[in-house]
Parts: sequence; structure tokens; C-alpha cells
Amino acid sequence: MRSPLTGRLGLAAVLALVLAVFGLAPAASADPAPAALTFSTSSATTTPGGTVQLSMTLTNNKSYDVWFVYQTIDPTWLTTQRPDLKYSFTGCSVATASGSTSCAGTGPANLGGNYGATIPPGQSRTVTLTLQVAADSGCNGNIGFYSYYYAEFSDSSNATGGPVYTPETRVLCA
Repeated sequence: MRSPLTGRLGLAAVLALVLAVFGLAPAASADPAPAALTFSTSSATTTPGGTVQLSMTLTNNKSYDVWFVYQTIDPTWLTTQRPDLKYSFTGCSVATASGSTSCAGTGPANLGGNYGATIPPGQSRTVTLTLQVAADSGCNGNIGFYSYYYAEFSDSSNATGGPVYTPETRVLCA
């Protein structure tokens, strides 16, 4: 006849062994995303007739060049539900190592081509859109945006991200 104490001690020993093995296992280190997309604005608020610079920075965290980027920027659903709000993107520039130049494709559209040629490992490109709020616009809340992106690298890998929603992509129109 088996003693219940022996069964309990055996179960406790197995449980202790499992906990010891998993407790002593090295923690997995988090690798950075292959490409990181961050946003910033030149001002947290605007008024009718005002402008705000909305900047998007794509950073290449891999050891290979970024060859291709596809990115969209669109207003959030709540922003589209405000019929009194009138705004547009009136300018676009890209910051590179050799300075800032104008870019094409302004508006809530494909911004990928605006990042320019390849992005070498560890470097970033910043595209800045000028958001113009119409002088006769209603201004009673946030203007919010979200973005999707897709990047291809010279090692034939790719990375996707989105939707990217961050507090920095909201501008209070008051």
C-alpha cells in the first residue's frame, strides 16, 4: 500500500524542479523592432487659420538598408465625423543628412516615397507635413491621425506596423 505522503512529496519535488528550471532560465531579451515609426507635432494646439507641423520619423534598426517604404496617414474616425472641421496638408518636406527638401504626395496618402532613397542601418528619415486649419473651420476638439507602414530591407525581409496611434498625433483645435 502506497503512502499518500510519498505521493505528495513526489509531486512537490517535481513542481520544485520545474519551478527551478524555469526560474533559472535566462530571460529573453527584447530585440528592437526592425523599423520604428515615431510621430511628433510642432504644437499641441492650434486655432482656426493656424498651422501645425506633423513629423513622422522612420528609423532603421536592422543591419541592412531599408529599400522600400509604404506608409499612409489618415484622420481617425472621430476626426472624420466632425463636419465643421476643415483642414488640409499644405506642405511636405523630408529631412536628410544633406538638409531638408520638399517632397511629393502631400495629403492623407502614401508617404513612402517621401522618405527618399535607401535608409542605411541605424539611420532615420523624417517626413514633415504642414497641417493647415481653415480660418472658417469649427474648432472644438482633437484632430487625430493614424498610420500604417510597410518596409522592405536589402536582406529580403520586411516589417509592417500599424495602425500606429499615439497621443503625439493628436492636435487640440480650440
